Amino acid sequence: MAKKDAPKSGEPADRLTPVLRPVRAGNGFEEALEQIMQVLRLGLVAAGERLPAERELAQRLRISRVTLREVLKVLGDQGLVESRRGRYGGTFVVPRPDTPAQGVEEELRRRVAGVDIEDVLRFREVLEVGAAGLCAAQGLTEDGAARLRTALAATHDAPLGDYRRLDTLLHLTLAELSGSARLTESYASVRATVNDLLDCIPLLVRNLEHSQQQHTALVAAVLAGEVDTARAVMGEHCDGTAALLRGFLA
Repeated sequence: MAKKDAPKSGEPADRLTPVLRPVRAGNGFEEALEQIMQVLRLGLVAAGERLPAERELAQRLRISRVTLREVLKVLGDQGLVESRRGRYGGTFVVPRPDTPAQGVEEELRRRVAGVDIEDVLRFREVLEVGAAGLCAAQGLTEDGAARLRTALAATHDAPLGDYRRLDTLLHLTLAELSGSARLTESYASVRATVNDLLDCIPLLVRNLEHSQQQHTALVAAVLAGEVDTARAVMGEHCDGTAALLRGFLA
């Protein structure tokens, strides 16, 4: 059974839908900062790209533009975004260096030092396998199938330095197409932590080639409605990432 049409692909707002949501009263600044940080950690807006306009961001988060500007100032002070004036101005994501400076590497290590890697990996696998199974069982609309194919194609064409961001978008697209907002929200959160862990280990070309084979098989199984195959391929894919992370970080 096909689920309702998903938003059109390729629009910046679509990429942010799984993460940006109205904040709760009382912690508007803190929750808005958390959500925009998650957007940056997931790579939903690429380095050099512009964040949505202040008016749109404020509306999506249900906060005042004054509060939003305070959030953006903090991110600017941290060197994560920069504001540009003029006709083509706005708030842009600052590119990260190809080779992290020693201080950046130390900060990454500090950030993940208290992470229970096994717990993160188990939770990630439950969500990923569940999303793959749901998408295969429910079937996708034509637009949903097109979004998934486009996300897959982007990973095949990705330069090495952009691979992890586009890999994240593929997995997040699958989670969103599952139709469960809570699953998508939980996956976005755990994937941000997984990305922090992945940033602490090198990109291995052989592993990326294997991952791409798994991605292709996964998408094919989902589109064919092969539930057991989709779940099995995703489980194997998660196991591969887990093995690398355990090897480098455990």
